[in-house]
Amino acid sequence: MNLYANFAAYLGVGLLLLIIGLILFMVSTPKIKEFGLIAEKNVTAALTLGGKVVGLALVLGASAEYSVSLFDMVIWGIIGIISQIIVFILAEVLTIRFSIQKAIVDDNRAVGIILFSLSLSIGWIVAKCLSY
Repeated sequence: MNLYANFAAYLGVGLLLLIIGLILFMVSTPKIKEFGLIAEKNVTAALTLGGKVVGLALVLGASAEYSVSLFDMVIWGIIGIISQIIVFILAEVLTIRFSIQKAIVDDNRAVGIILFSLSLSIGWIVAKCLSY
């Protein structure tokens, strides 16, 4: 495949997977409406969504770097997206005494920073696990 076409294909697939990952995050956490909260200047929602985006980008970048083909990138990208979503849901389950959803709506920035950090950490770990 031509170098430029190869670049465009990987970039296009990576951006598509990033969009799909964000949509899957929104579907899997329907109680949290980040975009609406961000429009209301909720910093915690912005941190939470930003962490998801950066965490997913780390995973998708690694899936592009370590893949042997475009199809391989898609497979590992999907695995990374699912891993990120599962960890976010587990964080909500493990904090039974504390509602992450309520903290985001209430603009609890400390929670936003922790969620941002959690998304980056998980993204980094998953990205490093993708190497062969």
